[in-house]
Amino acid sequence: MIRLFESLNASLAKIAAVVVYILAFLVFYDAFMRYLFHAGSIALQELEWYLFDITFLFAAGYTLAHDKHVRVDLLYDRFSQRAKETIDILDHLLLIIPFSLMMLYFSFDFVWQSFAQNEASSDPGGLPHRWIIKAAIAVFALSLLFQSIAEIAKHYKRANLKVVGLIVALVGALGLLGVSEALFWVHPALLMFVGALVLLLLGFRVAFVFAGVAMLFVLLDFDLSFELFSMLPMRIYGIMQNFTLMAVPLFILMGLILEKSELAKKLLENIGALFGDIPGGLAVAVVVVGAVLAAATGIVGASVVMMSVITLPVMIKFGYDKALASGTIAASGTLGQIIPPSIVLIVLGDVLGVSVGDLFKAALIPGLLLVVVYILYILGYASIRPKVAPPIKLEKKPTIKELLLSILPPFLLIAAVLGSIFAGIATPTESAAMGVVGALALSWWSGSLSQETLRYVGMETVKLTAMIFTILIGATAFSLVFNEIGGEELVHHFFSYEIGDKEQFIFIAMLSIFLLGFFIDFVEISFVVIPLFVPVIAHFGIDPIWFGILVALNLQASFLTPPFGFSLFYLKGAAGRLVDTKDIYKGVVPFIVLQIVVLLIVYFFPDLVKV
Repeated sequence: MIRLFESLNASLAKIAAVVVYILAFLVFYDAFMRYLFHAGSIALQELEWYLFDITFLFAAGYTLAHDKHVRVDLLYDRFSQRAKETIDILDHLLLIIPFSLMMLYFSFDFVWQSFAQNEASSDPGGLPHRWIIKAAIAVFALSLLFQSIAEIAKHYKRANLKVVGLIVALVGALGLLGVSEALFWVHPALLMFVGALVLLLLGFRVAFVFAGVAMLFVLLDFDLSFELFSMLPMRIYGIMQNFTLMAVPLFILMGLILEKSELAKKLLENIGALFGDIPGGLAVAVVVVGAVLAAATGIVGASVVMMSVITLPVMIKFGYDKALASGTIAASGTLGQIIPPSIVLIVLGDVLGVSVGDLFKAALIPGLLLVVVYILYILGYASIRPKVAPPIKLEKKPTIKELLLSILPPFLLIAAVLGSIFAGIATPTESAAMGVVGALALSWWSGSLSQETLRYVGMETVKLTAMIFTILIGATAFSLVFNEIGGEELVHHFFSYEIGDKEQFIFIAMLSIFLLGFFIDFVEISFVVIPLFVPVIAHFGIDPIWFGILVALNLQASFLTPPFGFSLFYLKGAAGRLVDTKDIYKGVVPFIVLQIVVLLIVYFFPDLVKV
């Protein structure tokens, strides 16, 4: 049975991996025909979002099987293996399985109504049988349920079953008895948020913490009906129809193709050799390449790992201070979170209800400003303390031809993708599809395109996409209950009336995001915390584009802030014993300060982000 469940989820993920390529080519073809020949098709556009839905709904179970649903491992990594297994079993029993069953129950009714009414597209020429794509929500729930059962069967013997039984019994008793709202010692919305944060810090998977806590609070409070979750399939269906979010898997696909194409490696080696003979030159080259990779791929993990593997040994070999080398690589790798096309900006555009293209334009100057500040810091530090970043003499400098062949292809791709967005020729989603086609062409041109590469990139794309969108679905369930018990009103009232000052609101909001970034990822902050600020932004008349850039700069710091900065993990994993954790922590501190400085510059000079 375990093998059957895992085989089923692997098959679904393989379908999703093929579908993401088809999606890219369909969006590219649709945009090409529409802009050049004014020949659009409603059916084709609807087919595109059908395929988009499959990329994340079909891969959720497979992502769980490979433990790619992100967790906060600050404490989790310090636990014994038995404690980890116990948390994982509780994760499945208390969060994932109840969430899957709830989704299955309400999605069945959602699909049945569509089938019974023979629901079809409301647009002439659209697709019939809408129930077919709505059934993908049930497939999502089933894939999680099957994989969760398989994971329990594989690992339950290594867990502390007495502890598991006690906690499950306690939660079950609380659910049966219920708790009156009057017994909550603080506002239930605040308790709900704190409860989610505690579970996150213990290492439970992020997406299912939000959904599980939402279900728990419905069970604890008799004033709330479980029927509240009947709205969830419709909310998920709204996510499924979101054309803006369709850019997420396409940009991930584009980035992973470029990462596997060797183009980024050649670029790093050649620019490193070009700048290496000046003090701090190799570190400057890392920043420059980090900016190019940010605009070309936007994949933080790929950028950090690649630069760690290629340049860190060279920098240390030639006498670079380990802290400076580590900090430069980690910070440069995170530039993809602010320099467009950025996944963070796409998510924030959807959450804040603003144009992603406008956010991309607004982020360009702050992103380049960050690059300049990094370079000035490195050159200044190297001039004051020459021994931390000495010039290096390489045996061979790249020729003009080698430089052009390494620089031009990614720059042309960046110019085509961002240029089409900034010129208003294409939407971010259409530009992402164009980027995928361009990246495939460059990969073929470099001789690195193979069936194995396509398979690997496709599977990694759907795993990352499923992780992000499962968090979004969990956050949607959390918000549903959080708002029902007065959480949104509490936040709005606090900032609008208790604080009542725009500057204080921005300060507290930025400080909250910065502090949360020490412990949780940008995805959770974007989907759970930022929506609470949206009504307050409107209340104070704050420009949402400007606020979005402040948030993006702040969230970028979350990749560097210890102990949970993702870039720190990527760097340490790739570097191995070359550097110690203390070197990494010491190295990123100046760059975190520089990020705060740029954030303050954007705050005091809002015209920098005018579009």
